[in-house]
Amino acid sequence: MYNWKPLQRGFFLLWSVFMTFQAPAQNADIDLLRNINENRNPANDRGMYFLTQTADPVAIATPIVLIGAGFLTKDPELKKNGFISAVSVFGTYSVGYILKKAVNRPRPYERYPFIQHYRIENDASFPSGSTAVAFSAATSLAMTFKKWYVIAPAYAWAAGVGYSRMHLGAHYPTDVLAGAVLGTGSVFVTRKLNNWINRPDRKKKVPSGKGL
Repeated sequence: MYNWKPLQRGFFLLWSVFMTFQAPAQNADIDLLRNINENRNPANDRGMYFLTQTADPVAIATPIVLIGAGFLTKDPELKKNGFISAVSVFGTYSVGYILKKAVNRPRPYERYPFIQHYRIENDASFPSGSTAVAFSAATSLAMTFKKWYVIAPAYAWAAGVGYSRMHLGAHYPTDVLAGAVLGTGSVFVTRKLNNWINRPDRKKKVPSGKGL
């Protein structure tokens, strides 16, 4: 098993230095979470938890549906977008896992007893994994179809997942923001890498046969 302790110590040191100079930002972080969490309607907790639980299934289903639709319609662009979505989701999970292990930020309810939580989470707080994969799926759909009636609902759902994590006391606002950036960025990075790998000037030139 990989020893995370050296990497964790390094990130903890950087995190400590950052937080030393960002005390006002940290106060704003917990103040915003407290405002959301304490002024919520507890009757909505179950619905918010259901919204949170949709993140993983939708994120996993998105590339499967895109690839399947591409094969059924014989649309190479749709298949390509599906594979890009699959790589993006995998990258989001992987980077998110590494960041959680490295930063190891406690959940807000572990540090602040006044934060009411819906359930105990077994992993670290930073970043919000549910938010990350939700934004990865939403961005994949938005960049595949580029229609307002796809983009608006996709990002509204992803934003709702992010809000639900704060409503339930599971994440700080900065965890959610980091998750949104991670999920969105993973799609853009994957598309850029795909374009670079498949750019025309990288293709091997076929000899013309002249002079043989």
